[in-house]
Amino acid sequence: MSVYRRIFSKQYQRLMYPGGEMRFDIINPLSILLLCGIGVLFIYSAQFSHDDGGDWKKQIFWITMGLTVYTVIGSINYKIFLEYAHFIYMAGIVGLLLTNEHSPVSVEMMGARRWIDVGITTVQPTEGAKIGTLIMGASILARSEIGSVRDSLWALGKVAFVFLLPMLLIFLQPDLGSSLVFPPMVFALLYVSRLSEKFFLSAIAIFAIALVALGVDIYGYSQHLEKQRVAETAGETFSEEYRSLLPIRNYQRNRILTFVAPDVVDPSGTGASWNANQAKISAATGGATGKGLFNGTQAQLGYLPQAVAHNDFIFSVIAEETGFLGSAFVVGLFCLMVANGIRIAGLARDRFGMQLAVGVSVLFLVHFFINIGMTIGITPITGLPLPFLSYGGSFVLSCFILQGLVQSVYRYRKDFS
Repeated sequence: MSVYRRIFSKQYQRLMYPGGEMRFDIINPLSILLLCGIGVLFIYSAQFSHDDGGDWKKQIFWITMGLTVYTVIGSINYKIFLEYAHFIYMAGIVGLLLTNEHSPVSVEMMGARRWIDVGITTVQPTEGAKIGTLIMGASILARSEIGSVRDSLWALGKVAFVFLLPMLLIFLQPDLGSSLVFPPMVFALLYVSRLSEKFFLSAIAIFAIALVALGVDIYGYSQHLEKQRVAETAGETFSEEYRSLLPIRNYQRNRILTFVAPDVVDPSGTGASWNANQAKISAATGGATGKGLFNGTQAQLGYLPQAVAHNDFIFSVIAEETGFLGSAFVVGLFCLMVANGIRIAGLARDRFGMQLAVGVSVLFLVHFFINIGMTIGITPITGLPLPFLSYGGSFVLSCFILQGLVQSVYRYRKDFS
């Protein structure tokens, strides 16, 4: 028995104390556990008054699986992922391709094909594609000499292809919200690679042009809706379809209009803007300390629809039932996690580790900002879930994997093997 104990002790020392010193970041794991506990509690609360509200039990299962994956990923030297980046990326792309309508395993729900059936459950390949794209992009930049734009064109071309391919496949599902997380991530990676400022000025110009094109499209669509409303008011038939060169679905235009001009797309407030309005009411009526656990009227009485209260709009339930103090605590945990990820990126002694930690931190920041922003009305409704709080299997597992990468960067930051 003593022999096995000595062997186990040596293995434990090697994993927990590589290089002879303790290397285990405790800040992010504590934040994750607190957020997961809060998430389970408020998923239960969001479904408390509904007969089929058992998703909190499934969430506990996914969290347990996620913690196991987090432990494994965090124990592996992240440099291994540099060697297998191509395979990880291709696995993510294959997963996205399997969601198309000709695939025998693709599943359509709520008018979109974002899931594949793996037998015992359905998974969303988008989450795996995010991980694979981040690892692949970081590996390219870690292996390339980045300086001026002219010297870096080949590396930039490869990075552009690596990010644009999954963005296009995700956009076609359609899933506009998930495709929006890629641009901030790639720009963050390029920024820490110290790319020429000319590139970023050019990118800002292109972004401005795209924004103008989108604005023109949305304005044209709003005029189309106005003509339709006038015709219906006059009792006339209006069958003209809105045509545009931009590959955007009308429901996505409705979401944008719900944000910038809700009276145009939904004058009565009972259509496309209903969820956004109810979410803002939830957040606004919580006060300083909230209405109390299980006492939030919007989710309990069904004003905030059951289909979204426990996932996309879980922050609304938290804000209503715990008020400003509870919401601030949750936001504080998010900020702590992101700031600590940036700190770990600064501690990394190689470019790949630094870019992994930065990419994960920016990815989480985008999710935090957009999800909480759509709850309080400062960003459009996109359907991006809130990490560790929103219900969902694939998303929860992907969050644990990403944070496991950050833990690995911290633990093996001084390992030059």
